[in-house]
Amino acid sequence: MSTENEKVKGAPLEKRKFSELHRGEGRERYLDMVQKERKLFVEKGVTRTVEQLLVSAGGFEQSDLDSKIRDRATGDQLRAAVPIQAWMPLSTHLDSLDDGVLKIAPLYELNPKQEEDLATTVRRAGFKVDRVESQLWDRAELLATLRKVHDLAADRCEKTLATWLKDMDNGLLLNQFTRDLLAEALQMRASDIHLHQDNAEDAPNWIKYRVDGDLIPMHLLPSDAMARLTTLLKRDAGLNFGDRSTPKDGRFGFMWQGRSIDVRVAAGPQGNDGEKLTMRLLDRASLRSFDELFRRHEEVQEHLAMLLSPEVKGDGGLILLSGPTGSGKTTTLYACVQQIDRRRRHVLTIEDPIEYEIRYATQWQTVPGKQGGSFADLIRASLRHDPDYIIVGEMRDGETVETALRAAESGHTVISTIHADSAVQTLERLRSFMPSEKDRSSTYTLSQQIRAVLNQRLVRTLCQSCSYKKKSSEILSDAEIQHLQLTPDTHIHQHNPNGCDLCNRTGYLGRTLLLEALLIEANEKTREKVYNTLITDINRLRDVEGVALHTRSDGLCQLVREGYVDPFMAMTQLQTM
Repeated sequence: MSTENEKVKGAPLEKRKFSELHRGEGRERYLDMVQKERKLFVEKGVTRTVEQLLVSAGGFEQSDLDSKIRDRATGDQLRAAVPIQAWMPLSTHLDSLDDGVLKIAPLYELNPKQEEDLATTVRRAGFKVDRVESQLWDRAELLATLRKVHDLAADRCEKTLATWLKDMDNGLLLNQFTRDLLAEALQMRASDIHLHQDNAEDAPNWIKYRVDGDLIPMHLLPSDAMARLTTLLKRDAGLNFGDRSTPKDGRFGFMWQGRSIDVRVAAGPQGNDGEKLTMRLLDRASLRSFDELFRRHEEVQEHLAMLLSPEVKGDGGLILLSGPTGSGKTTTLYACVQQIDRRRRHVLTIEDPIEYEIRYATQWQTVPGKQGGSFADLIRASLRHDPDYIIVGEMRDGETVETALRAAESGHTVISTIHADSAVQTLERLRSFMPSEKDRSSTYTLSQQIRAVLNQRLVRTLCQSCSYKKKSSEILSDAEIQHLQLTPDTHIHQHNPNGCDLCNRTGYLGRTLLLEALLIEANEKTREKVYNTLITDINRLRDVEGVALHTRSDGLCQLVREGYVDPFMAMTQLQTM
């Protein structure tokens, strides 16, 4: 009997995934708080459903939504994915998709061909549609909804611009063009709007949108018209619109399709008494959840989920996110914050500037140049507010790095971003900020506290509606097939240069995360080896026992196999790695 017990006792435990043990907690996590908040909002006359409040708190299971998105979707999800040209000319409101039933509210009855064309377009956008069902709405209510929700017709912005340019003193037309401009940019999934205003006679005054990383010239304005537009935008952002000589920042709010969009405005001098305005469009609906962001990186997801779990208390540690500007570091940072159970743990963020409001978290903004307003000062001050997690917007100097390491050493989990080209270079970059006289002591603290380094890029993904599907042997050489870790019979997708209406004739639709990750175990043996490697040869870090490295090249090959990335574009990327 004792022998059997010894066998059982010595047998290895079955390893369970951390995500499986905690699956289903997301929705229930904030439910009681949200229900109480809703009662208070109703008393104040603010209408918010429980579902809306849960979504804004991050209290939903994105993985569940992903599994149902093909046959279930809200009206907002449909309108964001289906080309506006498919439903706007029909004067139709896309209400919802439920169990494959597309529910619409048409102002005028649609014929069978119109219904089938609409269903086909929705299917091409990635949804499952078995049939179309028309809802009977009160006509006045439907007209009001169409005016409120359908902010943008296919060519409305151009028409408004043409009308305004004929009567530039008309402030109402200018305001309407500004609203249509923002709506058009959001409809095109733009992250930024660039306005170039120059008074030189031969200088073009373009408005450009940044979509999926590329700048797209959209509207060309006369210099005097652009000057009026930039003045209005600066006024709305609370800036001194008479000063064109000094850089300045501001922000304003904008309502679109029932959502509150925050617009961050940066202004600076340009050329001949001109000005450059850049507007960052901050839409919470564009943020990715933790599960959605890391669904192709299972081991990384499990490692981070453990570090961000409420069960880990007092161990502290440092999680670093790195990459060039525009690589999605802030999106990943916010996804990590959303993963933390903010009902049971205190999250304190230090940002410059604050981009998105995070429910149930404390958010501080730095005040550069003011005593006590730097990143380092606020990290020190945050320790007196009993935080469990400290989110530092960016590591910019040695004082910030040293203070963050002290915070991690005292038992707090610190998550921050830094500019670097690779995961290994991230640690070199961090060490470069440390004073030379403290190199060994600071490196030792770093080796004790570092838990994960994520270096990322964003790559454009193929439009699944129009890309060509072929065997790899038909389009690639044997050497290329081997380099991309394919087989000759593997079916892959190739870019269609002509595109379709879904991707605005570009052949690309959206971007996805390309990740390089260093995952470091927290045991004493691994920490000692990490320290010795950092001191002697940091490039050997990937060979240390207890350190796992996930390379970008492996991730890129996986994206090619799954049909998200064009193989020729992948080959170009691999040659630069």
